[in-house]
Amino acid sequence: MTVTVATADASGLRARFDAELAGFLERQGPDWPDGAPRGVFTALQRFVLAGGKRLRPLFCYWGWRGAGAADGTPIVVAAAALELFHAFALIHDDILDGSDRRRGEPSVHRLFADLHARSSWRGDPEAYGRNTALLCGDLCAAWSDQMFHECGLSTEQVHRGYGVFALMRTEVIAGEYLDLVSGVGDGSVASALTVIRMKAARYTVTRPLQIGAALAGAGPELIAALGEFGDPLGDAFQLRDDVLGVFGDPAVTGKSVLDDLREGKPTVMMALARSAADRPQTIRLRELFGNPALDADGAAELREIIEATGARERIEQMIRVRTEAALSALQSAVVADEARAALVELAGQAIDRRA
Repeated sequence: MTVTVATADASGLRARFDAELAGFLERQGPDWPDGAPRGVFTALQRFVLAGGKRLRPLFCYWGWRGAGAADGTPIVVAAAALELFHAFALIHDDILDGSDRRRGEPSVHRLFADLHARSSWRGDPEAYGRNTALLCGDLCAAWSDQMFHECGLSTEQVHRGYGVFALMRTEVIAGEYLDLVSGVGDGSVASALTVIRMKAARYTVTRPLQIGAALAGAGPELIAALGEFGDPLGDAFQLRDDVLGVFGDPAVTGKSVLDDLREGKPTVMMALARSAADRPQTIRLRELFGNPALDADGAAELREIIEATGARERIEQMIRVRTEAALSALQSAVVADEARAALVELAGQAIDRRA
């Protein structure tokens, strides 16, 4: 089935991704093993379908269209599979970061820890929550692989796209490890930039674009050109995410503005603040940043220091420079005009956002 999609109709594409995700998850229900509690299955259904920007499926779809391929159900299914991989990454990232909120709801490990506590079960509720969430994330990764392979494209097409998919998967896990290492490392700007490129930027923009293009049979020139667009845009996306993690509105972002500061998350913004801080500011940064008992007043003081050192202004400049570099690269790329216009619009949605 082929459907005509208007360039600006991102909401229509999101609805199609969601319908395919819902259908895939419903088909897994009858195969759920007898005797296994269905709480995990139900929780994952809710988590996957409860929200999200669906940026990764959108970039995958327009990578396909940019390579000159027509719209159709198989590419929508293949693109939607990336959202299941994203669910895996979010669930595991929340465990590693100790984040209790995601999309305005309890994170998966918090959901199961609270269930354990309410049920007065034996053992440690926190350990139960973490361990159950790890299994949930693993299941999402397996489902993503299954959905991708069952998308309806030919074996040859799936094989082409799966090479990039596998690379993306390795990069994300390596990036998570780099994030852990950077937390005990030098805390430099260069280290923080490496983490965001590996952990988030490429799997948000670059690899989904390249997966879509590879599925469509794109040559190495277009794959490389999409990387020239995707890498700086993905960096800018994650830099915006880090700003929202500290300065955003929790009612909009669905996450606490205390998590990153309590964790001592080694972001580019914090690296810039440390490098520009005077002696009194440095002392307060050491006392407050990474303090698990940080309260709202302490967080407000940290935000003041970030502003006073010029770190937030420099991040905004970095976002602008990288967005301009991405758009310039896109203009030079040989892609279909409709896809170019859609990608320009997507770039704006990825950067100019409050959540």
